Amino acid sequence: MKKVLIIGGGFAGLESAIYLKKANYDVTLVSDRSYFYIYPTSIWIPTREKEFEDICIDLKKLQDVHGFALVIDKLKTIDTISNTYEFESGISLKSYDHVILAMGSSKMKANGIENTLSICGDPEQSLKIRDELDRLITKGSGKICFGFGANPKDMSAIRGGPAFELMFNVHNLLQKKGIRDNFELTFFAPMLQPGKKMGEKALKMMARFFKHLDIKQHFGKKIKSFEKGSILFEDDSKLLSDFTMFIPAGNGHDVIQNSNLPTNEAGFVIIDDYCQVKIDNKQTNIYALGDLAALQGAEWRAKQGHIAEIMAKNIAFNIQQKDKGLSDFKGYQEHINILCLMDTGNGASFIYRDSKRAMMIPLPIVGHWLKKAWGFYFKFSKLGKIPRIPGM
Repeated sequence: MKKVLIIGGGFAGLESAIYLKKANYDVTLVSDRSYFYIYPTSIWIPTREKEFEDICIDLKKLQDVHGFALVIDKLKTIDTISNTYEFESGISLKSYDHVILAMGSSKMKANGIENTLSICGDPEQSLKIRDELDRLITKGSGKICFGFGANPKDMSAIRGGPAFELMFNVHNLLQKKGIRDNFELTFFAPMLQPGKKMGEKALKMMARFFKHLDIKQHFGKKIKSFEKGSILFEDDSKLLSDFTMFIPAGNGHDVIQNSNLPTNEAGFVIIDDYCQVKIDNKQTNIYALGDLAALQGAEWRAKQGHIAEIMAKNIAFNIQQKDKGLSDFKGYQEHINILCLMDTGNGASFIYRDSKRAMMIPLPIVGHWLKKAWGFYFKFSKLGKIPRIPGM
C-alpha cells in the first residue's frame, strides 16, 4: 500500500485525506490543531449567533470516520533531499511515496498588528472579537473599523470577504439592539476599490450597501501602522477606532521560506497545473495546494476554500493516475472562479465570477439561512452523518 503524508488540517488537507483513503492509500494527516475550523461560518461567533464549538470539528472524530492516521504537531523543517519532515515535538516523518503540503500561508506583518484582531487569524481571535464587541455594546457607543490588507507581490492572497461579512453582521446586531445610531462603522483598505475582484456589478452594489447602511469608507491609502485607538496611514492621516478588525494579506509560509522549494516573489510554492512541485526542473513526489500555493490564472483570482478542495480532489486523482502508470491528469486552472454567499446577518448576496461572467444576486432573509444550512451540511457530511452532495 502506497504511503501519503499530508501536512495541514484545513480545507485542502482534510479533503486530500478523505479522497486518498477512499482510494485505499495509507494516509497520515498532520495538523497543528486538534480540530478542523470552519472559517466561513466563524463570522457568527462575534455576534453570538454561534458558539466556538459549533464551528469546530474534532479531527479525532474525522479520523474515526475516514480512517486516516492523525498526528497533532507543527511542521518545523522540510528536507526534500532526504524526503524528511521534522516537527516541533521532535518527531521526523520520512520515506513517503507522496507528500501533500497544505499548511496554509503566513500573514503580512503590519506595524502595530497586535492592536488589531482578525476573523481570519487564529480561531481564538473570534472570541476576542466577541469580547471587544460586548465591551462596546455595554458602553453603548463607539467607533469600529473593519478592513483588510494587500500583498502587492501576489494579489490572490487577499481575503476581504469575511471582513465585509463581519461588518454587515455587526451592523445588523447593533440595529437589532436599537443602538446602531450610536456607532460609527468604517471600512478601510489600501486599494482604491476593495472588492473589485468580485466584478464591476458587485462593486456598484457594494457601494449602494455602504451608503444605505451608513458605513463610512477609507480607501486608497497604504496603512503605516495600527495604534491603540487609531489607524495611521501613509500621509500621516488618522482614523480613530475603539476597535479594529483587520485581515492581513497572506504571504509565503515561514517553513517554506526556509526550504529549497521553489517559490514566487511572495513566497508561495510554485506548482504546475496538476499541483505538483518541480525542483531544478525535475518532478518531485511533492504536491502543494490551497493558500500555500502560487495560483496561476486570471488577475482577479482568489484563494478560497472551494478552490482548495477542487485542488485536493485533483491531486488524489492524479496520484492514482501516476501510480497506475497513466497520465490523464486533472488541472486546477480551468476551475478558477470566485464563489461565495456573502452574509449580512439578515440576508446574503450570491457572488460568482469566472472568465465569462460576474454576478452578484441579493438574497434577502433566505440567503442568511442558506449559508447556515451550508455550515450544517459541511460539518455533518464530513462526519459521515449525512450524504455528500456530488460536486460539493
